[in-house]
Amino acid sequence: MSKFSALIASDHRYGGQITIEAQASALAGEALALQARGGASQRVRGALYACAASFTSSAMWAAIDGRRFDEAQHYFDRASSLAAMSGDPAIQFRIWSHASSLYRHLGRPADALAANDVARNLPVTRRDPMFASLGHARHAAIYGLTGNATAVRRVLAHAQEALDRADPQEHRPVWLNAFYDQAELESLALAANLSLGNFEQAEAHAHRSLALLRPHMHRTRAITTARLAHAQLGQGDVEPAIATAMSIPADVFTRHPRVTRMLGNFGIKLHAAAPSSSLTCTWDQYAHDSRRNKA
Repeated sequence: MSKFSALIASDHRYGGQITIEAQASALAGEALALQARGGASQRVRGALYACAASFTSSAMWAAIDGRRFDEAQHYFDRASSLAAMSGDPAIQFRIWSHASSLYRHLGRPADALAANDVARNLPVTRRDPMFASLGHARHAAIYGLTGNATAVRRVLAHAQEALDRADPQEHRPVWLNAFYDQAELESLALAANLSLGNFEQAEAHAHRSLALLRPHMHRTRAITTARLAHAQLGQGDVEPAIATAMSIPADVFTRHPRVTRMLGNFGIKLHAAAPSSSLTCTWDQYAHDSRRNKA
C-alpha cells in the first residue's frame, strides 16, 4: 500500500513520465511473482491480482498522460484481465474509467462512452456515490467531444448531485481519495465546455477548479491552467490568455507531453486570432526560450 501511495503521489507531481510507467509495471510484476509461488488462499490470491491490476492501471494512466497510446492499450488489456481475476469492482472501475479517457484522447468518443458505461454500471457506483459522480463527470467530458450540450448539462448535474451525497468518511481506495473531489469535477466540466466552445462557462469552471485544487496536484494545476488560457483566448482576451499560459512553470511546459501539446495548440490558435500582435511575438519568444532551455 505504501508503494502504491508513493506512486500515486509521484503521478500527481510529475505525471506522464516513462519512469512512472516503468516503476508501476515493475511493481505489478512483483505482485504477480508472489501470486505465482502458489499455496495462497483464494482471498490472498484475489488481493494479489487486485494489487497487480492497480499497478498496471497506474502504468496505463502514465502512458495515457504521456500520450504513449499504444503502450496504454497494452496495459489496458493486461489490467482488465487481472482485475477480472481479482473480483475487485473498485479496481475494475478505475481501469474501465481509464480506458474511457484513453479513447477520449484518441478522439474516439463512441468507444469512450462505451468504456465509461462499463465503469458506470459496476456495482460499486450504486454502493458509493463518489464512484457514480466520477463516472458521470467523465461522461460529460466525452459528450463535450460529440457536441451534445444537453447531455453535458444533464450528466454534470448528476455528477454534482452524487458528489454532494457522498459520505466524506467512507473508506475508499487511495487512488480515488488522491484526486477526485469538487476540483476534479470542475476540471472535467471545464474540459466539456471547452470542447463545446462555451468559453465563458469553461473559464468559470477553470477558476473554481484552480481555487479548490489541493497543493500536491501539480500536474492537474498545469493542465487546468492551460485549458483556462484556451478559454480566455476563445473569448478574444489575448493578453490575459498569454499571461495565463506563461504562468505555467517552464519545466512542466516542456516536460509534460499533454501540457506541451496543449500549449502548442494554444500557439496555433493565438496566431490565428492575432497574427500581427506584439503579444503573439512575446508568446513565440517565450515558447522558443522554454524549448531551448530544455535542450
